[in-house]
This record gives sequence, structure tokens and C-alpha cells, in this order.
Amino acid sequence: MHAIRLHAFGPAGNLTYERTEDPLPGPGQVRIAVAAAGVHLVDTALRRGDRGPFPELPALPTVPGREVAGTVTALGAGADPSWLGRRVVAHLGANPGGYAELAVTDAARLHPVPDDLTDPQAVAMIGTGRTALGILGFTEVAPDTVAVVPAAAGGIGTLLVQYVKHAGGTVVGLAGGPAKAALVERNGADLAVDYLRPDWQEQVTSFLSARGIGGATVVFDSVGGDTGLAAVDLLAPGGRHLVFGWSGKGVHDGEPLTFTEAELADRAITSEVVLGPPMLARAGGGPNPIRTLETRALALAAEGVLRPAVQLYPLAEAARAHEDLENRRTTGKVVLVP
Repeated sequence: MHAIRLHAFGPAGNLTYERTEDPLPGPGQVRIAVAAAGVHLVDTALRRGDRGPFPELPALPTVPGREVAGTVTALGAGADPSWLGRRVVAHLGANPGGYAELAVTDAARLHPVPDDLTDPQAVAMIGTGRTALGILGFTEVAPDTVAVVPAAAGGIGTLLVQYVKHAGGTVVGLAGGPAKAALVERNGADLAVDYLRPDWQEQVTSFLSARGIGGATVVFDSVGGDTGLAAVDLLAPGGRHLVFGWSGKGVHDGEPLTFTEAELADRAITSEVVLGPPMLARAGGGPNPIRTLETRALALAAEGVLRPAVQLYPLAEAARAHEDLENRRTTGKVVLVP
């Protein structure tokens, strides 16, 4: 098979497209002919040598990627034979291997792909979708919700906009550049704003004021920095600041945007970092909370409540996909197609 391999941590150019041996499924595992492989920001951090939320870096050489969709073509000992030939999607967990034509995973991780979803859409929901629902589990979303969504053209941002709109709430979507702002508007945001414009905050304030809205009830902050801080300034008393990223520049550069207890009391808001497996475990509920979120995400997409946006790259161009993602040249979920 062909796969993307990383032999040394560093820049995106270290990702190489190579021929390698086909993987064999072990006991309780299946092999998937990959039709779509998700690319995550965590993948770019691991490639650089930053272990991120993981306890250690992967052993080299490694095949990155933890989100795949495709067809089951082989079974390991003890795997349920009913999976053979079925279209499935899976999050591979701590074991990478998704950037390849073939991938193996435990059968317990599999979900059938709903007929109404493409493989790239399913990949978007198994990772990005479950994360979006996990974040949403930390706030009440209702018709009186007024949400500000920085990075609203991204994979998670797109789903947050759609979810709040489906619940009848009001959404202000922020995106970098007029093209991305136009995309956010088409996605259903009540107001789409280019946060690269110096007057963007005034645009939002004027929009809310014209509708008799005193401020936002929640900021879904994946950006932080100066943009995240300006978004927090739009919160009304009692508002909620949910942090799940910090890619922005400026204040707290490279760190989550946080506030002291005194600052929170002065603003009369709450702020919480909601990121990683502990967040998903708290939000999902049930004996297997992460799987609960995955199942719900796929169902909402199949029902049309959530419509994941994807940007496709050939598997052989994984390095370009990483570069574009790191430099904010992408929209929606980045997906590799063998």
C-alpha cells in the first residue's frame, strides 16, 4: 500500500508519500480500505515534535492520522464477521495510521456510515463532530442564545454555527478575510464578520444593538489572542466563555485566554477551558461517553441538522494539507483522499 510516513519530527515537508507493507489486523481488529482520512491540528503538532495532549510522542517512523472512513476488507481473529464489506468510520484513538490506503483498528471503534453521508463527511463527524458536541455540552443552547463564534469557517466553527441556528439562537460568526466571511454567511450565521477589519467589533455591537440585544451569551473561543479578547468584550453579564484553542496572536500568545477570579467577577462572566478527552468524557455521558458523542454526531449529520464542511486533498499531498492548515488557508475539515 501507499502511506504517508514521518521519519523525523519537523516541518510539513518531512511527511513523505511511500510504499510500505500492508498492515494485518490483530485479534479483535479489522482492516479498512481507507476512502477518507481526517487531518487534525494535533497531527501538525505531533509532526513538529510537540506531543500536545498525548503522554509521549509516537515512535518513528510513524504513519500519522487518527480518523478514517472506508470499507472493511479483512478481519482479525474474533472480529464480528458482519463488519466485512461494510462502509465504516472510526477514530483510531492513541494509535495513528490513518494517512494510508489501508488502516487497522479495533472493531469496537467502528461505526457504520449512514447512507446519506459521504466518507469525508463521516470522517469530519467522527472527530470534529464529536468535539463540537462535547463543547456544546458545557452551555445551554436555546432560542435566546446569542453566540459569537471565532474561526467560524473552520471545521468545528461550521458545526457550532449550524447547531445554534438549529436551536433558534442568534449567531455572530467571525472569520479571517472576506472570502471566509462570505462562507460563514452562507452557512447560516446571522452576521458574518471579517475579524481582520479594524472595525469588526463595532460591526457586531451595532448589529446586536439594532436587535435590542445587550450582548452575547456565549463565546466559543478557538482563537484566543487579541481576537478572542475582543470577542469576550462582547459578552453580556452572565455570559459564558468556552476555550478550546489559542492560535491567535497578541495577548496570551500561544496560550489559552484565561482570566483571574477578580477579572471574571468584574466582567460578571464565567470562563472555562474545554479541550481534550476529559472534556469529551464529561460531556458525553453514559458508560462510553466518547462513543456516545460520536454516535450522536453521525446521527445529527444524517438528519441534516449538522452539515460538515470538508476540504479535500490527495493523500500524496499531505504535506501541503498540513501547511495550509497551519497557515489558515483551509475551510472546514481537512480530509485526505487516497
